Amino acid sequence: MKRWLCVLATLFCLDASAQAPLAATAESASIETPPEPVETDHALSLYDEPALPDDFAYFPHVNPDAPIGGTITHTAVGESFDSTNHFIIRGTPAAGLGQIYDTLMVANPNEPFSVYGLLAQGVRLDPERQWIEFDLRPEARFQDGEPVTAYDVVFSFDLLTEEGNPFYRSYYADVESVIALNEHQVRFNFAEVHSRELPLIVTQMPILPRHYWEPRDFSTPTLALHPGSGPYRIAEVDPGRRIVYERDENYWGRHLPVNIGRYNIAHVVYDYYRNRDIAWEAFKAGLTDFREDARASTWAIGYDFPAAREGLVKKLAIPNSSPALMQAFVFNLRKEKFTDPRVREALSLTFDFPWLNANIFYGAYQRTESFFQNSDMEAKGMPSQAELDILAPYRDELTEALGSDRVFTAPLPIEEPSELRPRLHRALTLLREAGFEVQDGTLVNQATNEPLTLEILLYDAALERVAQPMLRNMARLGVQTSLRIVDINQFLNRQRNFDFDMLISHFPQSNNPGNEQRDFWTSAAANAPQSRNRMGLALPAVDALVDRLIRADSRDELNHVAQALDRVLRWGFFVIPHYHSGETRIAYWDKFGFQEPFPAYGLDLDAWWVNGEREAELERRLGRR
Repeated sequence: MKRWLCVLATLFCLDASAQAPLAATAESASIETPPEPVETDHALSLYDEPALPDDFAYFPHVNPDAPIGGTITHTAVGESFDSTNHFIIRGTPAAGLGQIYDTLMVANPNEPFSVYGLLAQGVRLDPERQWIEFDLRPEARFQDGEPVTAYDVVFSFDLLTEEGNPFYRSYYADVESVIALNEHQVRFNFAEVHSRELPLIVTQMPILPRHYWEPRDFSTPTLALHPGSGPYRIAEVDPGRRIVYERDENYWGRHLPVNIGRYNIAHVVYDYYRNRDIAWEAFKAGLTDFREDARASTWAIGYDFPAAREGLVKKLAIPNSSPALMQAFVFNLRKEKFTDPRVREALSLTFDFPWLNANIFYGAYQRTESFFQNSDMEAKGMPSQAELDILAPYRDELTEALGSDRVFTAPLPIEEPSELRPRLHRALTLLREAGFEVQDGTLVNQATNEPLTLEILLYDAALERVAQPMLRNMARLGVQTSLRIVDINQFLNRQRNFDFDMLISHFPQSNNPGNEQRDFWTSAAANAPQSRNRMGLALPAVDALVDRLIRADSRDELNHVAQALDRVLRWGFFVIPHYHSGETRIAYWDKFGFQEPFPAYGLDLDAWWVNGEREAELERRLGRR
């Protein structure tokens, strides 16, 4: 410092000793201290430190010595598919396409939200979370042998957000820019939103090959066997019947710690069946060998067939540690007849879960009440002071939009009559308050003289048994009801065009909800084609709650904001919730091996393997050899 002052004094013919104090002050004010360099890490975690050190050999739940080979055949339900590009709106994509793509980092199923290097061997996160940088592995390759570079990362981001499904534009909305610093280093710059999750979200973006897609029309469905960089490549495409993936023996990342003991099965097949009943018969015949069983009656009494009795078919129930899936009938709020919350609440009362559970589900389910059920994010009882503070700025808006101030003054779960008759009596009272009366057996809007009609749109006939009892109860109130079952392509087209009264949708939640909530609930997604805001919800208060949820800077804050959001959604009666089992139920032909205990936050089927001897024996007994 003094040496620089002497040089400056000499250059300007000043007395260094006399001017030193003034010069030092001026210099300290004009020259900023360089920022501390950001350390390069092998992993990232949302709130805590990653559980695994930088020299870990493999994930704890895998068998590093698992044999390689064999086939797993899954069931895909639907008419067919017409595209191997699942990133766009157009077309019906084939099942399982995510297996051909690698991401920058990958999650450990034993941690709620920690990611470890895959395409990226190192990561630097700005302490203020304004940017993140990745060092790509020089050895990373696409399946056609071309290297994976930072330019592919930039290209993938631009392609997905500009030409892909609008979900990507929403999901990555707070990424201001992606810059290739050189061939193997890339930086994501973030907006001033202070989202803790955003840096981890971008680590899971699929990376597409620029050299392949740049000269092609990305927005058009295709059945091409295009290359990815992942452990499996597309081997066979047969629309209407199947798609087959084969393990890439030259996969560049097979020796990485995150991949050791995983992707052991040589061929992954998805066979297509028109409906679930036909798919079930195919499984019993051994044409498919793995299924996730979501039907309670099948799980309870369906496995009394010869192969199951002989022990050739096994059942496995795995407790869920993540929030329960919200499956629900969804109102289309874009239609005038569903804008009054009293109408939605009244129609919700016609869903008689106790009867369904006793007569159809063999008592296997419990009613889903919360959008974050089975987690600390679920709203319960009276709103806490923290929730009230979060909701206070929106009190007038929410009271008007929800038709009451119950979100602030009433406990959850919502108290409803348990027996059907008083439920329907309460429903009719609400409908009368909303301006409806029964005339000649038909519920009519007194202001417009229009009957209240409701059609449920389905593509899976198996769900008819869930919908029909509710429709019968609605009909008892005078509602004119109908049920329409269409093929999957027509269903998707009508869903994209918002051409429905009510349909069944799903709202999956992780233990760390974040940017995906924009696609579920916000005004920006309400009229976006193929968004998951099926209901068309557009409330500024909900938009604000979602933004605050994304910006939550601690686990406590995230829990309180999620509880506030949950409370608003439940008192809005935007959906009629279904039920959940609290476990994942799977059945499989006894040729697979796996290591227990299973990871805490999801069934990692990629860690399973095929026992070659048992597979050969099954083939012999089924008469295939």
